Amino acid sequence: MHINFESFVEWDNSPFILFNNLGKIIYLNNAAEILFGYTSKKELYNIALFNAPQSFGYKTTTLSLSYDSFAFYAITVGYENEEQLSLRMYNAPRLEIASKAETKKLIATDINILLEANIALFKTKNSNKLQLLVDQDLPPFKIDQNNFSKLLRKTLNTFRSSDSIDISLKLLIGQHVIIENKKESIVQLSIKANGRYTDEDKEITSLASLGQIKCITKENAITLEIPLIK
Repeated sequence: MHINFESFVEWDNSPFILFNNLGKIIYLNNAAEILFGYTSKKELYNIALFNAPQSFGYKTTTLSLSYDSFAFYAITVGYENEEQLSLRMYNAPRLEIASKAETKKLIATDINILLEANIALFKTKNSNKLQLLVDQDLPPFKIDQNNFSKLLRKTLNTFRSSDSIDISLKLLIGQHVIIENKKESIVQLSIKANGRYTDEDKEITSLASLGQIKCITKENAITLEIPLIK
């Protein structure tokens, strides 16, 4: 009996990549394809080579890797011949971040409208060039409107002296967070520029935490991962 396992690998949320001995990609699943938007083929191939077993077979290594919103706690590298090398990356588990009592207090909100309102407020005091790319198909979901608006204002204010600001809002395909024992999707709000002020980062991170939002701060960007609570 012949069994085709490719579809099972494709459905897996863990990135899987098969390289040849020159580092060229022979196969990758959908999760890996998404990951390559944040890292390079060369970097992952070098990681696979460094963590490969000494002889034929496979080796699992515990380590910490992060690429933007992706975080991994371990990888498995294996090979059965000298021509192919496989790499599987294990997503770091996301903790349950909201209690039932808290989610009941949240209000179903169109995040696009809330975002555009706060951008309009920012524009009344700033003349920065601003580019906005949003997903209009995002459904309304539950959020603390007051806390999120305050978080947005603080976040946008760190870019007040930037020449231009790029803002994108999208659904993170293949990524979820567990809330009340249910898998909920994640919406990513990314704000980037050529630089920004960082003096309010601690308060921004604190506000994000209060709103059950993961905040990633960088020298020229802030990324907010917002649970899409139905």
